[in-house]
Amino acid sequence: MDGQSMAEHRRHSHVFHKVNPLAERYTAWATLLTLVMMIAEIIGGWSFNSMALLADGWHMSSHALALGLSVLAYRIARQYAADNRFTFGTWKVEILGGYTSAVFLIGVAGLMFYQSVDHLISPASIHYDQAIIISAIGLIVNLICAWLLKDHAAHDHHSVHGGPHPHEHHSDLNQRSAYIHVIADAMTSVLAIIALLGGKLWGASWLDPLMGIIGSLLVAIWAVGLLRETSRILLDAEMDSDLVQEIHDVLKESPVKTEIADLHVWRVSKEKYACIISLMTDEKTVPDYFRKQLSVHEELAHVTVEINPMQSVV
Repeated sequence: MDGQSMAEHRRHSHVFHKVNPLAERYTAWATLLTLVMMIAEIIGGWSFNSMALLADGWHMSSHALALGLSVLAYRIARQYAADNRFTFGTWKVEILGGYTSAVFLIGVAGLMFYQSVDHLISPASIHYDQAIIISAIGLIVNLICAWLLKDHAAHDHHSVHGGPHPHEHHSDLNQRSAYIHVIADAMTSVLAIIALLGGKLWGASWLDPLMGIIGSLLVAIWAVGLLRETSRILLDAEMDSDLVQEIHDVLKESPVKTEIADLHVWRVSKEKYACIISLMTDEKTVPDYFRKQLSVHEELAHVTVEINPMQSVV
C-alpha cells in the first residue's frame, strides 16, 4: 500500500455526534408553547398580584431559555458538523448552551426569591380566580411539553443502557435536562395552584409567596445541577469515567507486556470518546495492534497510540 493509499485508509470522519432531527423539531415546538405560556403567566402574576403565579412564570421563562438554547445548539451543531475548524466536532456547542442557560437561571432564581420574600413581608391582594385559571393552563402546557420530550429521553436512555458497555452519562444532556426541567416546572405549577386555592378557600394568603420561595429554590437546584454536569464536560473532567478503568483492563490482559505511561480520555459526543495513550513495551509491535484491542469499546471513536521502548523512559 503506497503512502497516499495509506493516508486515505487512515482518514476518517471527525463527525462524532449526529443531531436527532425529530428531537430538534419537538424541542422547537415545546419552546414555542412555553414562550406563549410564560408571557401569559408573568403578565397574570403582575396583574393579579400572585407571587406563586409570577414565580411559575419566571420558572417557565428559564425553561423557555433552556429549550431555546437547546434548539439553537442543535442547529449550530448540525450546520457546522463538517467544519474543520472544530477539531472534535460540534457536540460541545450543545453543552455550552446548557451551561449558559444554567448561568441565567441562577439570576432568575435570585430574583424570584427576592420578590417572594418582599410579598411575604408586605402582602398584596390577589385575584385568585384569574390566577388559578392561568396557572392551570400553565400546568397543561407543561404536561404537553413533557409528552413531546419524553419519548426521546426514554429512547436515548434505552439505546445507551441496552449496549454492551453502558455508561450512565451517555445520555443526551440537553434533551434529558430539558425533560427534567419540564417536570420541575410542572411541579412548580402544582405548587402555585395549591397556594392560590389555599388563599381563596381558607384565606392563607401567605401560601402564595411561600410557594414562590419554594419555586425559586427548585430553579436554583436545577441550575446548580446543570452547571456541574455541563462544566464537567466542557473542562474534559472525564478521567474518573468507567471507560478509563476498562482501557486499563484491556491492556492489562493483552498478550504483549505493556505499561501505560500517559492516558487522556475525553468526550466528543454523548456516546463517544477520544483517547490519547502512551505505552511502554520492550516487544516489537505497532500502534494498530493496540487500537484493535481497544476497538472492543465502541465508545472510543478516536484513538491515538504512541509506543515507547521501556529502556528509553527515565
